[in-house]
Amino acid sequence: MKNITRTFLGFTALVLSLQCFSDSNDTNLDLIHARQSNMELRSYFLGPLAAMAKGKLPYDAEMAAKLSNSLQLLNGLDMGRAWAPGTGNDKYEGETTALPKIWDTYPEIGKYGKKYETAVDALASTAGNSLNELRASLGDVGKACKACHDDFTEKQ
Repeated sequence: MKNITRTFLGFTALVLSLQCFSDSNDTNLDLIHARQSNMELRSYFLGPLAAMAKGKLPYDAEMAAKLSNSLQLLNGLDMGRAWAPGTGNDKYEGETTALPKIWDTYPEIGKYGKKYETAVDALASTAGNSLNELRASLGDVGKACKACHDDFTEKQ
């Protein structure tokens, strides 16, 4: 587990540092890039889990457990600073799809994050048990992601 944690934290630090130390003089752009990197990491860990759930990748209990545990570790990062007011698509069109109403609904939006966190915790506790448990838990993670993205991101 120590190697997984070290690898994950190293990868996270690399991605975030590459994004955060951009040539921009606008610190808000750095914050936007940091949260986008966080979302990309979530996608990186969720992708193989979704592929297993859909039968596009053979179910591997050990891999499912590691990937879901990595998602759980990612939830432990303090990304609050990356969600600073004034970093929505109203001021940074083309840079982010985050709608400004994210900041208008605080602390209500926190409920979305809590649902996601709860769903990831459930996934981490069951993903390595069986394909059926992975599918059941992953569905809740997907619903939590979709709810927030439906309500708080610009439609593409």
